[in-house]
Amino acid sequence: MTFKTVRLDTSHNRENFSCGKDPLDFYLKKQVNQDIKRKLSACFVLEGDGHSIKGYYTLSNDSVPLAIVPEEIKKKMPASYINLPTTLIGRLAVDTRFRGQRSGELLLMDALHRCYLLSEEIDSMAVIVDPLDDGAAAFYGQYGFIPLDNGRMFLPMKTVAGLFKS
Repeated sequence: MTFKTVRLDTSHNRENFSCGKDPLDFYLKKQVNQDIKRKLSACFVLEGDGHSIKGYYTLSNDSVPLAIVPEEIKKKMPASYINLPTTLIGRLAVDTRFRGQRSGELLLMDALHRCYLLSEEIDSMAVIVDPLDDGAAAFYGQYGFIPLDNGRMFLPMKTVAGLFKS
């Protein structure tokens, strides 16, 4: 199986995508273009045959309040920082036709790799996700994401860097 993600463009067939979660399907079909035009997020897709989409994820800049990060991280941060810079994986979804092929894991690793590369240029101290439901939270939890008080999950960039540094 080859794996390559590219930026979403007009050649991709979004209409046939279905991950079984209405908000994620709606976003890809109806909202993503506006977010891209407004520079609110970037969307990357795993291409299938004929410009179909096997899965996608979005990335954007974000921040989290210092007050809600884990204590072991908080104590290392300057008290003058009210918010800490992060990178948000806003959405991640796999078409139901491609489940069971580890596409979700591959998309997450691709997203984390992009986050790591970006953090080398523009500092970001963590990756944040907003799990849609308990199943998504369990998925992210198995990769080391830490729940925060506000429902989001947090993975320190130091952890991400350990995945990709040689």
